[in-house]
Amino acid sequence: MKTLRGMLAGAAIATALVVTGAVQAQEPVKGGTLVIGTTQKPRHLNPAVQSGVATAVPGTQIFATPLRFDAEWQPQPYLAESWEVADDGKSITLHLRKGATFHDGKPITSGDVAFSVKTVKENHPFKTMYGPVTSVDTPDEQTAVINFDAPHPAALLAMSSALLPILPEHVYGDGQDPKSHPANSQTVGSGPFKLVEYKPGEHIILEKNPDYFLEGKPHLDRIIIKNYKDVTSMVLAADKGEIDMLPFLTSTRDLDRLKKNDALEVTNQGYAAVGPINWLAFNTKNEILKDLKVRQAIAYAIDRNFIVNALHSGFSTPVTGPVVSGSPFAAPDVNGYDLDLDKANALLDEAGHARDGDGTRFKLSLDYIPGFAEMQKTVAEYLRPQLKKVGIEVKLRASPDFPTWAKRVSGHDFDMSMDIVFNWGDPVIGVHRTYLCSNIREGVIWSNTQSYCNEEVDTLLGQAGTETDQAKRADLYRKAQAMIVDDVPLVFLNELPYHTVYDKKIGNAPLSIWGPMAPMDDVYKSQ
Repeated sequence: MKTLRGMLAGAAIATALVVTGAVQAQEPVKGGTLVIGTTQKPRHLNPAVQSGVATAVPGTQIFATPLRFDAEWQPQPYLAESWEVADDGKSITLHLRKGATFHDGKPITSGDVAFSVKTVKENHPFKTMYGPVTSVDTPDEQTAVINFDAPHPAALLAMSSALLPILPEHVYGDGQDPKSHPANSQTVGSGPFKLVEYKPGEHIILEKNPDYFLEGKPHLDRIIIKNYKDVTSMVLAADKGEIDMLPFLTSTRDLDRLKKNDALEVTNQGYAAVGPINWLAFNTKNEILKDLKVRQAIAYAIDRNFIVNALHSGFSTPVTGPVVSGSPFAAPDVNGYDLDLDKANALLDEAGHARDGDGTRFKLSLDYIPGFAEMQKTVAEYLRPQLKKVGIEVKLRASPDFPTWAKRVSGHDFDMSMDIVFNWGDPVIGVHRTYLCSNIREGVIWSNTQSYCNEEVDTLLGQAGTETDQAKRADLYRKAQAMIVDDVPLVFLNELPYHTVYDKKIGNAPLSIWGPMAPMDDVYKSQ
């Protein structure tokens, strides 16, 4: 068997990042309630069939995963107390903890692991994450052997955070569709906290699991995830001490304000594996946008530096390709589409879109995610007059809530849309899904919603996803990214400056590579 450390070195998920929490006490305090603020409204609480922050934050408290990752990108035991990777990289054997139970008291077995892998593979929007799985053997109740058709360097990471929640087969295995199963909102999990109350748009109340399989944890009695109508009211609540933690904050104005509060800690630590990218996506099936020259023209008409420096006050950083700059798989030498209005106009002329009497060539609608004003709405509002300069009339289409926006985009009912998409630590998990021809799906957000298809890109991504040599893998990803950028299925704008704001009474704040999308069983609150 390969050693774990050797497997990670081969996979080279990312460079190590050492994180130290701001508050560390000699002994964690027992009890108390952690209040987390959010503007996001999850459709349900089952990460096995739904991606995104709104589901992942509560989902990782309710459901345990086989592994968890620390701040140095090292996998740690969780439901699996140990594991081995086969020499050929084509199987991983998990040894589950004895005595671990679901919230209803039923034991967690290898059968539940096999059922969960199957459920994720068939229903999660990240099809490439478990696409290589051929079977899961269960030689006994504590042993699960996950088999792959090829080496899968992203597999260990894909067993952590919200990516492989272990579901109770005795609940979900009743033949109902897991994407609409009633248990998604009345969950029976295995994690440190149990669901007590879920009122969509209002709050999620979680209480300590007294039978949690890690002795002495969790420290908190309760977690309340409270919904706010907008970021402004949420930030005011944090400033007044009504919220203990505010994760995934990006507003530069709000960050500046909260940094002045001596009772609060503001940090950008805890997002190393997230890799969030802000981009403008095209529906490549649209009659106008299916023309490459039109998409190229729009890319040349956008001033990325203005977005980063003027709209984001320098807090965000430019991004020009599918992989974020901190990853060893980034491609810094792709076409950056620097602002060039003359080139944009020339391309539109070549595409046959002449200006009419008032200078307009054609009209397009532009959607954006609600609740992320600075990264989404503000950029969309900038794009409207900016694209007008090259004769494109843009109509902004607001969504009243996230589910409405997600339904439009996942249903391919859009022309252009702002979007925020994560790398999720490894390209196999978070990058492939956007570009593979096979992942053009109906009704699944954060799949290939652009309807982009390039078979050469598919081949390169497939090779990179199974290559265990770091240098060869990086080269394959650079080639694939160059092609994607040249095809312009979307315009890459900036990496998000995610921050977590938390009360200094909070100890062991979630600052691992998954940050708030990791189990908070070690978090405590000083009285």
